[in-house]
Amino acid sequence: MKITIDATSALLRSAGVKGYTYHWLRSLRQQAAHGGNDSDEILAFPLLKTWTRLDHEHSTLALAPTIARLAALHAANALGPAVLDLLLRGTDVFHAGNLVRQTPGKARLTATIHDLTSWIMPEVHTQSTLRADRTFEERILKPANGLIAVSKNTRQDAIRLLGIKPERIRTIYSGVADEYFDARPQARPKPYVLFVGTVEPRKNLDTLLDAWRSVRPDLREQFDLVMAGPQGWNSAATMTRIRREATYLGYVPEAEMPGLVAGAALFVYPSLYEGFGFPVVQAMAANVAVLSSQTSCLPEIAGDGAAYMDPRSVSEMSAQLVRLLESPEERSKLAQLGRARSENYRWERCARESLTFFREVAGN
Repeated sequence: MKITIDATSALLRSAGVKGYTYHWLRSLRQQAAHGGNDSDEILAFPLLKTWTRLDHEHSTLALAPTIARLAALHAANALGPAVLDLLLRGTDVFHAGNLVRQTPGKARLTATIHDLTSWIMPEVHTQSTLRADRTFEERILKPANGLIAVSKNTRQDAIRLLGIKPERIRTIYSGVADEYFDARPQARPKPYVLFVGTVEPRKNLDTLLDAWRSVRPDLREQFDLVMAGPQGWNSAATMTRIRREATYLGYVPEAEMPGLVAGAALFVYPSLYEGFGFPVVQAMAANVAVLSSQTSCLPEIAGDGAAYMDPRSVSEMSAQLVRLLESPEERSKLAQLGRARSENYRWERCARESLTFFREVAGN
């Protein structure tokens, strides 16, 4: 069976989806190679033979081949299924991303639903993102032969908001890169509370900054608040506060992230909504105590491996920060529980379940 995964994100600036696609594609190829079924072939679209490094800020290819492949995608979108089928070269199952605008004429069609924030919280997205997500729903999600949801919560949101029949969508949890599991801590001048993610409205960082300002001065003197991640949309005012009230590292290269996460005394994640919550699971895998929002998929994913807070309550967030920073014993307990739970999120398992899903969609 020939399965083609849309890896267009490899050519663009992208965060969570790019990391998901990179690790998933590698694990699918490893599973296909070692699964004892020589007929399985995993390809990457558009015409992407190799993807050797994960860089969220840049294309994995040089400028000319990047432009050529994006032009191929544009041609398929503009000219129709015949061009898409030509690019897919006899594919049995095509797993499309949200830049694809055509349904293949020959291959079975699948896709991953990462989150439903465009429907649940349209105010935290740009108008262009909202339009793109609606187009993806109409052109890909509705005609798809099968869909993957990255959490049970995301699956239920898709059923409720998009009217997808339950039998058409399957929960397959994402994974965490092996480098995060028991990563060696990176040294910093003093203990720190860490946030990782794009600086954008959905991540709710102004509330975190308000809560941090409410923490007792002696604790703020003892611990740094460190934030890592690229600047996103509508973030200028938040960025001004971050630079004034916290330590801002900006985009941290992927190779440096496990050590940064593992070195934190506490990982805090005040997001208003997540489809899976990669940073939370990465911190759990790295043996770090987690304080997470009690929203969307996060309690499902983290379970007893995190402490929780109402992300809209400054007082509750502040109280939880104080409680955990004052108690190394509680942080150690949470870290142990989180590390145990993180074993549920291995890419090998995700790839194995995904191959079963693809075979069923293809009728094999």
